[in-house]
Amino acid sequence: MKHVEVFTLFIILMIAESCLPSARKQKEHYPTKPNIIFIMADDLGYADPGCYGQESIQTPHIDQLAAEGLQFTQCYSGAAVCAPARSVLMTGRHTGHTTVRGNFGRGGVTGLGGGEGRVPLAEEDVTIAQLLQRAGYRTAMVGKWGLGEPHTSGEPNKKGFDEFFGFLNQRRAHSYYPEYIWKDTTRYPLAGNQNGLKKQYTHDLFAEYALDFIKRNAGQPFFLYLPFCIPHEAYEIADLGKYKGKVWNDTLKAYAAMVSRLDSTVGLIMQTLKEVGIEEKTWVFFTSDNGPAHITGNWELFNSNGPLRGGKRDAYEGGIRVPMIVRYPGTVPSGKSSDLVWYFADILPTLADITGIKPPENIDGISVLPTLSGKQQGISDRYLYWEFYEKKGWRATRFGDWKAIQQGMNQAVHQPVELYNLKEDGGEAHDLATQFPELVLKAEQIFGEAHDPSPNFVWKYLLDSIGKQ
Repeated sequence: MKHVEVFTLFIILMIAESCLPSARKQKEHYPTKPNIIFIMADDLGYADPGCYGQESIQTPHIDQLAAEGLQFTQCYSGAAVCAPARSVLMTGRHTGHTTVRGNFGRGGVTGLGGGEGRVPLAEEDVTIAQLLQRAGYRTAMVGKWGLGEPHTSGEPNKKGFDEFFGFLNQRRAHSYYPEYIWKDTTRYPLAGNQNGLKKQYTHDLFAEYALDFIKRNAGQPFFLYLPFCIPHEAYEIADLGKYKGKVWNDTLKAYAAMVSRLDSTVGLIMQTLKEVGIEEKTWVFFTSDNGPAHITGNWELFNSNGPLRGGKRDAYEGGIRVPMIVRYPGTVPSGKSSDLVWYFADILPTLADITGIKPPENIDGISVLPTLSGKQQGISDRYLYWEFYEKKGWRATRFGDWKAIQQGMNQAVHQPVELYNLKEDGGEAHDLATQFPELVLKAEQIFGEAHDPSPNFVWKYLLDSIGKQ
């Protein structure tokens, strides 16, 4: 009898062992997909977080995120202003190719804020949210969209988001106490803000929604895109907190309090991830959409752009270089900094690489997952590109340590190309164009190569000739 029992046990073990390879293969074929949270502030300067040098505003949770992750010192937005930065981020195509190249374009629709020329993402544009949604991710966008008005091809729910809660029109987002926002494709009235009341602060609503989304989807892979509105003006917040007693003017107090409110939200997000048990399997990105809106006068107190020249809407580093922190325990090195040169066009292919998805072929970005994984990545031979249609207009490129800028693109006679060596001159104080004409020529070649004509965004000096065709 004992021999029979031993033989039976042997057979059972053999059968179980024979099943193991297929079980292992199944696990390898269907790996656990990580969650992704992408947090983006609005008009937060490169040096506004404490980990980037801020001394007057406290950001302990953002600083902690940097201590637990990788902090980048040479990461760039896709543009120097709101809508195009978001378009580059979503599509992986720089402003010479992406559909939305400015806040206002030629054609488009009249936005709810009253401004004409709100150009939406096109039906053929593929966003990172669409890629992740097709791969089985639950997707949500909370905050400011800016890439499609109601009933256009650019609505968030048409561009890969299962859930949307926030502003469609970026001008509407200038108020933190609006009478309504949007929930998917329906207006969402805010009873506490009717008839001039100011009882429902949109950032707090967005934070609550984000935390609830995390809790509701803790058991499945999700992508949560959080383009928050703060600290963009209007500078309004009910509680000035620790800054109430400062000998600053009220605007500066409000700005500092808004940055700290953003920081507190980052802390709540990390706390919630830990509470629901997914802190270790969630990628967290933190950045800003462009440079600071104000840097002169009283605003010098914050030194929001640090050693960089310029601010929002400028071609100089202060307009486009942004803070970027990435955290993912076990893969991303903790407490380290990186000087890798990359920008928003790289987000789509990077997230696709993280999740094992094939990105579209017609993108300009590349995956920086090797760097995020602690490896060396040689990508300094490529160029980054920007173009800007407001004010006098400009275009810019970075290749290696060199940065070239051409101002006056809205004028028939453009300004000469400026050239800076960012390794030696991070503040862009010394124009070296006359000393390196061959590099100016290279920049001009890039300018020609990187720009595809757009029916919606045209340099102003060309509009008359286009109208005659």
